[in-house]
Amino acid sequence: MAEQIPLALGFQPRATFDEYWPGANAEPVRHLEAIADGDGERFILLWGDEGSGKSHLLQATCRSAHRRGDSAAYLPLRLLRPLGAEIFEGLDDHALVCIDDLDAIAGQSEFEQGLFGLYNRLRDGNATLVVSAAGPPQQLDIGLPDLRSRLSWGLVLRLVPLDENDTLAAIALYARQLGLELSPQVSRFLLAHCRRDFTSLRHLLERLDRATLAAKRRLTIPFIKALLEELA
Repeated sequence: MAEQIPLALGFQPRATFDEYWPGANAEPVRHLEAIADGDGERFILLWGDEGSGKSHLLQATCRSAHRRGDSAAYLPLRLLRPLGAEIFEGLDDHALVCIDDLDAIAGQSEFEQGLFGLYNRLRDGNATLVVSAAGPPQQLDIGLPDLRSRLSWGLVLRLVPLDENDTLAAIALYARQLGLELSPQVSRFLLAHCRRDFTSLRHLLERLDRATLAAKRRLTIPFIKALLEELA
């Protein structure tokens, strides 16, 4: 099964550490960078609200480890769930396994047993496992007590929401990566009139980038208003 799951499955093109604005999340990022460098904790559960960047950071960790020469696997459970619990088989030889969206299989016995077995095999093989979830272990709807215990083995790290200044900085960083000219006035307009989680803002910036290129227009507040009216 592992050979059937390509490393880049579900990867975003810009999912790197350089393209993530940490804000108050510098500590979790440092731990994940250490793992990507072949050091650091062997078991981490990363949790936070939707849009906090969990998937981005897991992909960045896998990508960096792979470029360094380590064997790494990234499993987005929301996408892979239809394949069944067999997705956890054949991963024992990887130095790093990153499992995204644990909530997608919480409470499903077959998947929980499969993940529990993977934890044990990776432990015995001195490999590293990073798991993301919407909450800490005690708040997850995990039915298997032994799996809940495993989820608390290593570091449990939270990604906190970015404050307004950090969100503005994150918007500016992503806009520069797109080659999109974004004035402070436009940035504040986006925060005031659009969903503030960074995943939604990133998708909106990508749409605005395409729209300005197609219209051969600069990004202005009237242009954004017109696009938002079309999307409403």
